[in-house]
Amino acid sequence: MTIAAAIESRADAPARSRSSRIARVDLISDLGAVETIWRELETRQLATPYQRFDLLSTWLADVGQREGALPCIVTARDDADDRPLFLLPLVLRRHHGVRIASFMGGKHTSFNMALWDKDFAREATGADLAALLAGLRAHNAVDVLALTQQPRHWQDQLNPLAMLPKQRSVNDCPVLTMVPDDPPTNRISNSFRRRLKSKERKLQAPGYRYYVVNNETDIERLLNWFFRVKPMRMAEQKLPDVFAEPGVADFVRKCCHTRLPGGGHLIDIHALECDDEVIAIFAGVADGHRFSMMFNTYTMSGRSRYSPGLILMRHIIDHYGERRYRALDLGVGSDDYKRLFCKGDEPIFDSFIALTSRGKLAAMAMSGLNRTKRLVKHNGFLLGLAQRLRRTFR
Repeated sequence: MTIAAAIESRADAPARSRSSRIARVDLISDLGAVETIWRELETRQLATPYQRFDLLSTWLADVGQREGALPCIVTARDDADDRPLFLLPLVLRRHHGVRIASFMGGKHTSFNMALWDKDFAREATGADLAALLAGLRAHNAVDVLALTQQPRHWQDQLNPLAMLPKQRSVNDCPVLTMVPDDPPTNRISNSFRRRLKSKERKLQAPGYRYYVVNNETDIERLLNWFFRVKPMRMAEQKLPDVFAEPGVADFVRKCCHTRLPGGGHLIDIHALECDDEVIAIFAGVADGHRFSMMFNTYTMSGRSRYSPGLILMRHIIDHYGERRYRALDLGVGSDDYKRLFCKGDEPIFDSFIALTSRGKLAAMAMSGLNRTKRLVKHNGFLLGLAQRLRRTFR
């Protein structure tokens, strides 16, 4: 079966005419040329907060370009009024002569999506996806689309790219679903709350407080602490420190300091501290519907024995529950602490689509590698073996 046929045969594609509304597909390498369209789609978007222009343009300038990534923004316009229907925020890299387009943000975005006009996304069909691929092939600028870590749904609406051939992502994403106006005990049980409050009493000291950081001086102070403590935590776990990679600290700092028009920051920091030390911070992105954690760490002092990260998570969950949020996640991966709060899983998928004959072998290789990684991650014996090998070689 061809890719186009596979797209058309999707059972969950909306029942609409097979003719596509897409009149033109453009590839744009200048971020400035696409900023107006991007910000317009943000105002009527179906996309995650990771796809905000300010966040991804900062990542590209501070991290992506250092890695050799070049902007490759895909836009599609309506056949009736030339209105932008969606925007794919991609970058282009070359590996062994193969041109691979992937989402901006790299390892710093938990979820990747296009920015969709909501009305178009609700009605998009397989014919629209086929028109997108045909338009990309006509440009002959990309060999493979490597579109990873995509949510199947966002805000209860199907992600149209889920109509492309796909496979499950390497990692799952535990998620907590919240119902507005539910009592707090529906988010976190009474028994768990009592255990956390018992631990929290042992943390309390002069000036003890939980808060969402809004003061620019506090943001910088807490980030200085984070970049000092996080490498020690990563070394303790024998894990690489991704925040030490070139440009990452600058990217994080700029996003934490950038204010959103409606309040808050591109990345919000939640903190527990007392007068004599910072105890824990969790930071992430929020959009009025969902909070997604990006990074966290906690103190190296004796207070670490009282589970400050879990206590901070309880505060964060109540904070967003009181604001009628509907979901909260702690990033991809099934770490034990995430399962204490997040009982469900967000379906996440990858698509590896060859656009040229040169890209066919590369797409097959990337697809096979990710399937193997998922197999290892979800098999206790293989995962343990891989972890022992990693520690040995380090």
